[in-house]
Amino acid sequence: MRRREFITLLCSVGAWPLAASAQQKPVIGFLNSGSPDAYPDRVIAFHQGLRQLGYIEGENVVVDYRWALGEYDRLPAFAAELVKRRVSVLVATGGEPAALAAKSATSTIPIVFAIGGDPIKLGLVATYNRPGGNATGANILAAEMDGKRLALLHEMMPNVARVGLLLDPNFPAYATQLNELQQAAAIINLQAEILRAGTDGEIEAAFELASQKRVEALVLAASPFFDTRRDKLVALAASHVLPTIYHFREFAAAGGLVSYGVSIPHIYRQIGIYAGRILNGDNPANLPVQQPTSFEMVVNLKTAKALGLTIPPTLLARADEVIE
Repeated sequence: MRRREFITLLCSVGAWPLAASAQQKPVIGFLNSGSPDAYPDRVIAFHQGLRQLGYIEGENVVVDYRWALGEYDRLPAFAAELVKRRVSVLVATGGEPAALAAKSATSTIPIVFAIGGDPIKLGLVATYNRPGGNATGANILAAEMDGKRLALLHEMMPNVARVGLLLDPNFPAYATQLNELQQAAAIINLQAEILRAGTDGEIEAAFELASQKRVEALVLAASPFFDTRRDKLVALAASHVLPTIYHFREFAAAGGLVSYGVSIPHIYRQIGIYAGRILNGDNPANLPVQQPTSFEMVVNLKTAKALGLTIPPTLLARADEVIE
């Protein structure tokens, strides 16, 4: 976490902050459910987006970071701190917990979020095209793609009959994810074992339970908590010889078998652009919520070999990246 000098920004009620004068740098509050160690490429992409609008941290803008390290209950206090500082824009990333904490903390400071679920159902915006309030951002469809990931895992291992579904019960999208995954499993006639983990100890226990239940493959549901435990999850999957599909490329790059989801750096770059546009005077009420139009599949052949798996050539041909 980096703490900078305290800067008071004056803005009139009902008006969005404009770019600050030469005597004063605007402050962006950066609220994230995860950890800086897990997200270095995302922060870089965020700054690339800001730079497109002419903003460079340390030169003409200050970024005040708050990282919850996967502990969602810390987010409301962090959001309140940033609101008290009267930041010009509150960037809430790392999923629903940060966005909801930001929205609860302020109805006037502009919010730019990155979440995995429907912002309308969450009460963050009125519509995708015209959000209508003080919040806008991106829906990366992470939770909605869990069923697709299960289908891909089945295509990769068509003889598997029993699959584990590992979810974070503390994640706001948990119920939606569970329903999506159970429906997907029923459609392709798979026996699903529900595994839950919201703490480090529960992660280890979930893998032990998977072994006891003779789970043959695993779907890791999207969760900021899981993102902060990426290396641990990948290592446990390897030690239990459990083929696992993940939601972000970083898992496959760290040794996971396969990932399928959006390009997260692209989303964070867009978040930076939106933050810059708001600093330049744009109203978040009029900035459409962004949705991904493409998804990337990454296959780690080295891990497949270690697991004794042969990836179907038709699936390999569709992969956006093959790690050898």
